[in-house]
Amino acid sequence: MPYLALLPTLCVFVTLSLFVGGDITSAADSVVVVTEGAIPGIRQPQAAVSNTGTIVVTFGAGETIYFCKSTDRGRTYTSPTKVGQAPKLALGMRRGPRIVAIDDHVAITAISHETGNVLAWHSLDGGKSWSDSVDVNDERRSAREGLHDLAIGSDRLLLCTWLDLRNGRTQVYGARSKDLGKTWEKNVHVYTSPSGTVCKCFHPSVVIDQSGAVHVMCRNLIDGKRDMYVSTSEDDGQSFSRAEKLGLDSWRLNACPMDGGDIATNSNGDLLTVWRRDRSLYSAGVGLKPEKFIGRGEQPSIVAGHEGYSISWVDRREGKLLLLRPASTTPVTIAMKASDPVLAASVTGEGPVVLVWESIEGDVSSIRSELVNE
Repeated sequence: MPYLALLPTLCVFVTLSLFVGGDITSAADSVVVVTEGAIPGIRQPQAAVSNTGTIVVTFGAGETIYFCKSTDRGRTYTSPTKVGQAPKLALGMRRGPRIVAIDDHVAITAISHETGNVLAWHSLDGGKSWSDSVDVNDERRSAREGLHDLAIGSDRLLLCTWLDLRNGRTQVYGARSKDLGKTWEKNVHVYTSPSGTVCKCFHPSVVIDQSGAVHVMCRNLIDGKRDMYVSTSEDDGQSFSRAEKLGLDSWRLNACPMDGGDIATNSNGDLLTVWRRDRSLYSAGVGLKPEKFIGRGEQPSIVAGHEGYSISWVDRREGKLLLLRPASTTPVTIAMKASDPVLAASVTGEGPVVLVWESIEGDVSSIRSELVNE
């Protein structure tokens, strides 16, 4: 089996060194069912961890967005409650709602295919009650591709980013909120490819580091190459720099892989990205630095907790779910049939780190979770 090259030592707590040379350990006995069976067709879970340690989860079913939470480090979850509705809610292939949390404040965004708008809801009481939806994009129907992401900073700044079609081509736009999602400012152009369009069907990723800098990762399309790029804002998301390519090699592909990768930052403000090229997964710091091979698979997710970076991925959709914890050198198998895993930690990196994913067995869909740090 090919080895996993060493990742850069970007976290001061634990070096995330990887080497696979034998059987993969199983950890399926610690999986928690967040919800199963009560709501037909539940899909596309996303999670966040508040600085208070509460784990919050959102997902969609039909045209409805749902919410549940855990206050005991992911051992149990509340029954799902309705947040709101979006006509022809964008779900599937990494579409779906996004969620952030700090203290008792929670914000959720989702996209309506019918209106082409990014919608936002917020709660000031830990998800007990929710506001009506407000529009995030200021150009109607511009977000109709349905792919977006949401991040929160330690100063409570929210940044939402999405694939935007307002100019007749696929560009990356964003908007910020300084009141935890109640109102959203004028949309900001994040990135336009020199080819005129980025890859047309990937989910962008966004993270806000401890200094307040905003980083947006997208899959580009230049000369037939679908490589990953990162744009950075040093002024709280009001403007963005020219994008920087990730990794040294390129992926020439006449199709869209529907795989946007992920980006994370630790307490020092160091950035680490994970993404797919062909059937392999790689990790790299921002800038033109050598990429490190992680393994075979797709749909990777990365997060920085107080112990270091954790990475999850699936070997294929509805396939084996793998998790690499910071203190481990070997990934564990969490589930044998999973889709679209997502890792989450608090903005400070303290508290629980959680992995959630979608599982379908027969006609029954469920949301499941695994606590990463014991």
